[in-house]
Amino acid sequence: MNGAPAVDERERLARAALTRVFEPGDERGGRWLREVGAVELVRRLSGTDDGPAQALAGMTETRLAGYRLRASDVDPRKDLADTAAIGGRFVCPGDLEWPSQLDDLGDARPIGLWVRGRCDLRLWALRSVALVGARACTPYGAHMAATLGAGLAELGWVVVSGAAFGVDGAAHRGALAAGGATMAVLACGVDVAYPRGHAELIGRIAEQGLVMGELPPSGHPTRSRFILRNRVIAALTRGTVVVEAEYRSGSLVTARNAQQLGRFTMGVPGPATSGLSSGVHELLRGEGVLVTDAAEIVELVGEIGDLAPVRRGPVLPRDHLDAVSARVLDALPGKGVMDGRDIARSAGTSTDEALGHLYELHSLGFVERQGDGWRLTSARTCNGDARRGVT
Repeated sequence: MNGAPAVDERERLARAALTRVFEPGDERGGRWLREVGAVELVRRLSGTDDGPAQALAGMTETRLAGYRLRASDVDPRKDLADTAAIGGRFVCPGDLEWPSQLDDLGDARPIGLWVRGRCDLRLWALRSVALVGARACTPYGAHMAATLGAGLAELGWVVVSGAAFGVDGAAHRGALAAGGATMAVLACGVDVAYPRGHAELIGRIAEQGLVMGELPPSGHPTRSRFILRNRVIAALTRGTVVVEAEYRSGSLVTARNAQQLGRFTMGVPGPATSGLSSGVHELLRGEGVLVTDAAEIVELVGEIGDLAPVRRGPVLPRDHLDAVSARVLDALPGKGVMDGRDIARSAGTSTDEALGHLYELHSLGFVERQGDGWRLTSARTCNGDARRGVT
């Protein structure tokens, strides 16, 4: 259930209006908003008296003209109604649903977020991880993104991405396929399906999870808005995982934003010969942490005790032997028979000690007697079927 509104109507209307006036991440506008408040800022930018507007630090005639041009046809009531008609809402700082971690962005924090979906944004964001990467990803990148998305969802984590082609889409689909939670942060209005090829996917996310963005209804994406959108993904989540990225990649921008905000930054390694892994490898050479599955991600971003399983190779029967027994076993040739004296010489032990270990190895099925000598068993195992008889 969504948090109850805690912001009065005038404040909400003013902030909704300002999402049409300022570009996402406008720190100058964010500073003015902090200093004079949303209602007063709208009044100054919409009025005809230049005095109060010019009193804002950093305001110029050119800037004021641009802001007023945008503010001239703003209708926040219509924007709120249009969003409500598609099952959405406008979440402001001060609302119970507002994710307070976004405040780490300072004056660059969103003025508010337009949100579609029935889930509580603040609660979902508390346990979320960003999965980002190349749009033109390889089959390996798509496989890893989907696998990580599904794995995180199965472990109870919310997968956050940008709904783009490639890694983003694979991450969302992985989480949805696992019946888990996922959120998409768009660089356009939440009523706009972009890219168009992901219209169905974005619809599924809005139905099962959350779709959000800083731009008001019908807002269109631009190159700069994609880059600025990434700071929201980084701030909203506990950590950012980059699956595939070239040296120049918006995904690396998200990772750098995460680092600057003190969030965890992770990367999935790929082939050293792949240009799509070069950016990830550069990240891993710095402060990024190498991860290969969901458990390793959760170990980093989760609570105390959320440990990934210990990885090790297969344990062989001879791994349980003590050092001297292992040396005696190594002294026997791969083929043929060797007497106890020669085995002792090769193992660096006395003859009596070598014989003692040989009988122990015999009981374990590693060696067998042949006349006065010893040889390796044809099936060197350590189980109840090991051969123990004398040939």
